[in-house]
Amino acid sequence: MTAATLSTKLPSLPELRSGLPNICGWEAEISDVVTENKPVFLPNTNLKLENIAAGFACALHMHQPTIPAGANGQLISNLQYMFEHPGEGDNHNAEPFAYCYRRMGEFIPKLIAEGCNPRIMLDYSGNLLWGLRQLGRDDILNDLKKITCEPQYQPYIEWLGTMWSHAVVPSTPIPDIKLHIQAWQHHFAAIFGYDALKRVKGFSPPEMHLPNHPDTLYEYIKALKECGYRWLMVQEHSVENMDGSGLKQEQKYIPNRLVARNSQGESISITILIKTQGSDTKLVGQMQPYYEAKGRGKQQIGNVTIPSLVTQIADGENGGVMMNEFPSAFFKACHEVRQEGGGKSGVVAINGTEYLEIIEAAGVNPEDYPICQAVNQHKIWQEVDSDKVTPEKVENAIAKLKQIDHNFHIDGASWTNDLSWVKGYENVLEPMNQLSALFHQKYDSLVQQDATVTQRPDYQEALLYNLLVQTSCFRYWGQGIWTDYAREFYRRGEALVRI
Repeated sequence: MTAATLSTKLPSLPELRSGLPNICGWEAEISDVVTENKPVFLPNTNLKLENIAAGFACALHMHQPTIPAGANGQLISNLQYMFEHPGEGDNHNAEPFAYCYRRMGEFIPKLIAEGCNPRIMLDYSGNLLWGLRQLGRDDILNDLKKITCEPQYQPYIEWLGTMWSHAVVPSTPIPDIKLHIQAWQHHFAAIFGYDALKRVKGFSPPEMHLPNHPDTLYEYIKALKECGYRWLMVQEHSVENMDGSGLKQEQKYIPNRLVARNSQGESISITILIKTQGSDTKLVGQMQPYYEAKGRGKQQIGNVTIPSLVTQIADGENGGVMMNEFPSAFFKACHEVRQEGGGKSGVVAINGTEYLEIIEAAGVNPEDYPICQAVNQHKIWQEVDSDKVTPEKVENAIAKLKQIDHNFHIDGASWTNDLSWVKGYENVLEPMNQLSALFHQKYDSLVQQDATVTQRPDYQEALLYNLLVQTSCFRYWGQGIWTDYAREFYRRGEALVRI
């Protein structure tokens, strides 16, 4: 049975169970839907490889954390808190933020009606999707459903998967990485359906954070591939060539192959698209990727000539540029592309999976993509005898490098390298790791014996708190109310897993 047949035969998932988001319980069904390897955008694309000189791919990242700040400590979205406390900070922007979450449902149909050929990639955290439902914002979710599910809007929209609770991967307990990925897939399928989930093949990591510890990176890529993902977006400074050098200029504008070796000597790889030029949201807000693509041309991979691709992501709602300047810049770029090549030739908007499927259908072999690894790994492997890799040797190499090289770390790398999600947050990290350990201690053997345990309400609620503690926001704003939220999640989660 094909995934297409399967997804039409499967009963739809409930979006909420016992008032909580549906984040577990249908692992086998979802795996069957997402792991088929057929093209998902190629059948519907109106772009032809030979007509394209260069492309630009823009993604919008949207997130609002879940916080225990409702009546009697109820779980609510931070967006709801903003609406209820308009006098605090920039909470007066609650409705403009809400509009940003909805506006692609308005922009894309309008641009298509104007004869444009727009593209946009969307990355919404699970917290945000749940929060919109909690707020009763069916207007937002219905507009997103329209452009996601109605055939006339494919392939203009591409959803990217992410960690359900916006956890940064390098400091997420390894056993929970896959749980976040699967939780998001459950929740997305429950809202938009299995057919929409089948088209989610790219992954957008929170904060563009890439782990560089060999075992964490290996398990991350393994989990992504087991969950059906074909490619990952990474920040250019979070990877290096195999000799430790930075990526060459032209290399940033074609797919690369990220290779991960673990401390057992095993290797795994995944295709990556490179997000360039740091974290400035103005890059997407002012459509810089389009203007940069106009200065790029074709490149060669193997025997195939392909267009360069400029890839960029930004917060979709955060800051004056994204709220106020992005709409006119987006429309202007789409109109210019229409005037210069009808949107189908020359410099074009193109989404990540669509680009990869087009070039691979033309004969590009992913094995021919340039190879890279996570930053700082070259230093580790220089210290380890590659023929006899062991966990002890890898940890000894890491310990030695930390002592002799002040530039070396295994905190991972992201688009905000001036901030750490580790240093100074021991009072969050320790409970976070402890709750994860308690969760797995209670449930792993039970799930192994009976997979339906993941459908139990107690498992669902305990998993929810385990994932919520790991939200990056609780380690971003410094000590105070946000770290207090994390400790409250830990307290509730611990009470659940000790029952």
